Amino acid sequence: MDVSFLGGPSPQRGVGVVAPFDFALDRELWRWVPDEVSLHMTRTPFVPVEVSLDLARLVSEHETLSEAVRTLNAIAPEVVAYACTSGSFVGGMMGERAMCEAMSRAGAVPAITTSGALLEALVELDVRRVALVTPYTVSVTRSLEAYVAQAGVTISGCAFMGLTRHIWKVPYREVVDMARQAVRDDADALFISCTNLPTYDVIPQLEAELRIPVISANQVTMWAALRRLGTRAVGPYQALINPAARSGPAVPGAHPGPVLPEEEQQQQEGWT
Repeated sequence: MDVSFLGGPSPQRGVGVVAPFDFALDRELWRWVPDEVSLHMTRTPFVPVEVSLDLARLVSEHETLSEAVRTLNAIAPEVVAYACTSGSFVGGMMGERAMCEAMSRAGAVPAITTSGALLEALVELDVRRVALVTPYTVSVTRSLEAYVAQAGVTISGCAFMGLTRHIWKVPYREVVDMARQAVRDDADALFISCTNLPTYDVIPQLEAELRIPVISANQVTMWAALRRLGTRAVGPYQALINPAARSGPAVPGAHPGPVLPEEEQQQQEGWT
């Protein structure tokens, strides 16, 4: 059979992705990527530390990020993305900007982080009050709250899972349950944190139920990276990606959650 007419594969544009060593959701990232774009993944070195503020600092050190970006240079991505929420909010807004600068110097291309992409998405959706869902312990969750507040956005409610490992194994039903608990009547949007937490298929369901935009760590990362390429992320019925899917304010009575005493908030699973 003569296949000379095929001429080879179509040209691909590349997004370089630096992820923590325990990142397990490569396949989820790909679901937001259009056919003409390829993801080129690399991981930070393993460190024997559970999910915590210490781990967030270790996997986001500038030299670690720079070395990871340099491993991608040979395949010439047009943008590099650091796919880790806690690693990119642990140093606050100034720390996040410094990370982007370090990655850009190492790769000579635009660089983004998940937490920087989150703030971009909140601006895009005109969010003033956001509800949060995290798989983290209380200390890591508090750090995310401080980062979002630093950007001038009010936290309207928050639920956390208290996990220190195997976050990628959390089933969709638990993500949905936590989202219902976190959202109060006055939330403009819901953010589901952590790139290791599966979210792709629950976003349309939650947006239909809660009547507010629902954004997740992996979604905003891919949305922002592809934006730098002048193209769009793909995903059905997701308000961030498709302006036609954007809805009005939350419906009254959308599963408000209790305010627990401080001592109960220190438990492995709880509310903030």
